[in-house]
Amino acid sequence: MTDPRPALTPGAELAPLTFEVTRADLVAYAVASGDPNPIHQDEEVARAVGLPGVIAHGMYTLALVGRAVAEWTGEAEVVELGAKFVAPVVVPAEGAARVTVAGTVGERRPDGLLSLALEITSDGTKVLGAPKVAVRA
Repeated sequence: MTDPRPALTPGAELAPLTFEVTRADLVAYAVASGDPNPIHQDEEVARAVGLPGVIAHGMYTLALVGRAVAEWTGEAEVVELGAKFVAPVVVPAEGAARVTVAGTVGERRPDGLLSLALEITSDGTKVLGAPKVAVRA
């Protein structure tokens, strides 16, 4: 059986991974994280504060990036993982929002870590900016 993960060499493409986010996921994440903010579950509250609808927790979105990195790198140690929240992931009442994580393997840094250059979008809109990801591989 061949390994589906890409070779972690600079310039290698990281196949886009898409994750579906449902309202049920947001409820489960709220319980697990201790973040019951109603903007993540109640349409009226979300709209009342100026949001386009119920939005995913920013840290849940970042966790999906971590999941993609783990799928691409397997046993590699994730040393850095961060980003700026630049647009909300709006989650419809029915169906799901889609978060796509794509990118390439960057250069090896002087400290020996390998950087990943990523793009994180939801339905074509960039939702996380300036992602910083480094692995020990």
